[in-house]
Amino acid sequence: MILYEDDFVIAVAKPNNILVHHSQMARNQSDEQTLLELLFEKFEKNYYPMHRLDRKTSGIVLCAKEKRFVSKFQDLFVADAIQKVYYGVVRGFSPENGVIDSPVKGRDANVYKSALTHYKTLATKELPIAVQPFETSRYSLVKLLPKTGRMHQLRIHLNKINHPLIGDPKYGDRFHNRMFQSEFEISNLFLHAHSLTFVHPFLEKEIVVQCSFPRHWCQILEKFAWEIS
Repeated sequence: MILYEDDFVIAVAKPNNILVHHSQMARNQSDEQTLLELLFEKFEKNYYPMHRLDRKTSGIVLCAKEKRFVSKFQDLFVADAIQKVYYGVVRGFSPENGVIDSPVKGRDANVYKSALTHYKTLATKELPIAVQPFETSRYSLVKLLPKTGRMHQLRIHLNKINHPLIGDPKYGDRFHNRMFQSEFEISNLFLHAHSLTFVHPFLEKEIVVQCSFPRHWCQILEKFAWEIS
């Protein structure tokens, strides 16, 4: 679970379908054990997340060990001084690369905020499996570099260019989601926060944190003969 640790921060791997912490936005939150609760249960210590991942997204979450350390790291996120790399599997053959510059609703559903995502297509796969309305099904492996951190940004942006993420129940394609469930027994979202790179505000050195892929990712990477270097 621990990916990196020093005197100031801890980086941990969050599985799919786990909340970082309880919030009013989450449904049935009282019935779920959060990442912060799991950390407290294991280490008997409170940690303070500096950013969020959606419940359904897997990957790195960076937490401060003390509340007084939070602001300096949050400043890095706000200034886009932390390079975030995500990977996703999307419907269709996505363009070779591109930039999605489209506002996204914030946590206040009435307010749109600017949002920017760079993406690159790394590999594609066509399967002889019919998915309505086509006789075959096509998928792409994409590398995602979000330059802002809006709620559901990557999920919304990929849907915006008609290449929604596989396993996304809100912004995805229900026919392709059902195919992954029936053919591969996979219902998890294919969005993974793979790495964070930043200059540590206290240690003043570059830190690179990486998080290995969950089991459902490994299954599809192997089946589709996709490699991520």
